[in-house]
Amino acid sequence: MQSRITINSKNEAQILLVGQGDKTTVDTSNCAGVRFHSSQNISDAITAAAANQFDAIAIIPDDFDKDLASNLKSFRQITPKSKIFLLVQIWQEPLAVKLAAQPLNGTKLLDDYYICPVAFTGKNEPQQPVKTDIPDSKGAEEQLERIKVLEKLVMEDELTGVKNRRFVREFLRQIIEHSEKQSLQATLLIFDIDNFKQYNDLYGHYVGDNILKQAAVLMQKCCRKQDVVGRIGGDEFAVVFWNLPADKSVAFDTETKTERRHLESEHPTQVINICERFRRELNKTDLPALGAEGKGILAISGGLATFPRDGVTVQDLFERADSALLEAKRSGKNRVYLIGSESHRPQQA
Repeated sequence: MQSRITINSKNEAQILLVGQGDKTTVDTSNCAGVRFHSSQNISDAITAAAANQFDAIAIIPDDFDKDLASNLKSFRQITPKSKIFLLVQIWQEPLAVKLAAQPLNGTKLLDDYYICPVAFTGKNEPQQPVKTDIPDSKGAEEQLERIKVLEKLVMEDELTGVKNRRFVREFLRQIIEHSEKQSLQATLLIFDIDNFKQYNDLYGHYVGDNILKQAAVLMQKCCRKQDVVGRIGGDEFAVVFWNLPADKSVAFDTETKTERRHLESEHPTQVINICERFRRELNKTDLPALGAEGKGILAISGGLATFPRDGVTVQDLFERADSALLEAKRSGKNRVYLIGSESHRPQQA
């Protein structure tokens, strides 16, 4: 599903697109009354912004480093009346949220961000000023809220509020692509609730739904901000763990060949620790709906697979993590297994 950016103007709106993008990333085909300008790099874009008054500046960032924040400050100072927003990939959203919260002299560093792919649409309204998807009228705001609700339905699991299967697979695809370029690790965890069918049969679906919600909330609390938790069906969940480029403990590009081979051959310790913390916390979870027996009986089984060690595609990692999950079930449940080792030694407290 595309993010939609509506440009309302009484005259021809001027939009500056900054960065490397194509028609699959940014669609401008249905945008009458809007003139687009493009700059492949930030320095050229800053020069263009100083010479022209753009109604909006849309930036496709390559990296979220200190230079990006500095460049945004430059844009804001050079052209304070322009709307400034980022066009980002799914995996970049946590970084965009953090950047959007940074203030600059009493105003925002940027006005908003949108998840790619995005589509610009033009709307000629003589009585209204130029604006970009931040409408002032109540009717337009209500319409945007309805669009946000529909977008949530496409990306989120209705019961638990975490991401859905479609989102998880697309997110993992982008993370694999990003990790390959940056020489980083990415890890997929698949887990389910042990004996979940018994909870549904004994206590009913209402209790079963509460168990799923509680597991989702607890997993999110145990994860880092950039990691993505999703429900992929029934009582089965998936978590995509990925590392920021600044985390040199899992980066390969600055290591020797020997060190790189060593890092590629092992699973990230931090991810294993997160999984174990979640499993232990779930074991201690209180479930009042189950009465006196509702404490200390919830458990999960899970499997971990890491890029590039265990696979280089989304399908590879799902298949290997599923295989490790089955091994965990066969060996007694309540544990998280690692794929790729001869012994499949479980991680269990």
